[in-house]
Amino acid sequence: MKKVTIADVALHAGVSKSTVSQYLNKRFDYMREETKKRIEEAIHELGYRPNIVARSLKQKTTTTIGVIVANILHTFSTQAIRSIEDMCHEHDFHTIVCNADDDPVKERKYIEMLRAKQVDGIILVPTGDNADLYKDMIKEKYPIVFVDRTVKDVPIPSVLLDNEKAAELAIQHFINKGYKEIGLITNVIRNVTPRLERLNGYKNTLQANGIPIKGEYIRSLEVSKVREGLGEMLSMENPPRAILAGNDLTLIEILKYVKENQLRIPEDLAVIGIDDVSFASFYEPGLTIVAQPAFEIGNKAAELLLNKIQKKEVPGEQMVYRFEPTLIVRESC
Repeated sequence: MKKVTIADVALHAGVSKSTVSQYLNKRFDYMREETKKRIEEAIHELGYRPNIVARSLKQKTTTTIGVIVANILHTFSTQAIRSIEDMCHEHDFHTIVCNADDDPVKERKYIEMLRAKQVDGIILVPTGDNADLYKDMIKEKYPIVFVDRTVKDVPIPSVLLDNEKAAELAIQHFINKGYKEIGLITNVIRNVTPRLERLNGYKNTLQANGIPIKGEYIRSLEVSKVREGLGEMLSMENPPRAILAGNDLTLIEILKYVKENQLRIPEDLAVIGIDDVSFASFYEPGLTIVAQPAFEIGNKAAELLLNKIQKKEVPGEQMVYRFEPTLIVRESC
């Protein structure tokens, strides 16, 4: 079948090609309702579909951004993605979401793929291991914003939680409730900002309260090894009586262990998790959580990226934007 063009639509509607172009670009300021209706009917009757590639070449924009997250299963990731998509939709931008699994090789491939597709910018949860690639994008003035993490010596705007304060809120709450044997389980720590900062917050709060730091109370584990690691901790001669879960996936594994071993929360083990989870309020007992404003973080990241794409000058632009955590107290501690 012959491809329907703007010229065909114009001829069918009895208007000029420029008028059809104005209609397609939603420039209706001086267009009569009758004209709009004729063009709309012509498009429908002819089955016209705009050539997005041709339009993007002409306008030098694809009105599309890429979003690369570390793990799409995290509550934070899904909430932040939703917020980014909402903001982009408001500005007539589309999103392509990629899951890098915290794998630097996969991350590099996704960055290269998105740039080959000529997306206008990227929001990235960086692994931190592709600093050369990040710096190349800075040199090229390619629009990019980091979320959830910073990368040392890479001056790209980052939007994230005040992670040290998040851990501080949890540990101080344990201490206020009378706990001194407090453990921390988090995912494997490499150079990932939230994990390192939450560990620092844990240690600093214990020290500030005169409680010694015990290395055996700290575990950095793959998600699949969390239950095994918790079992080892609780089998010690002097086990922790309270556990801080470093993120939502770790929390879920801790709760699985609790159920499998018929432990009682908080009688046998007090639990607090960082990252809000949908079931926290109706789990029995209700889970005390340190929540991060994922929607606000995603919204800010999208705002920063769209400003960069549209070359808007923002007074007082920062390199790091920190958001405040909130302690939500329930029955688990």
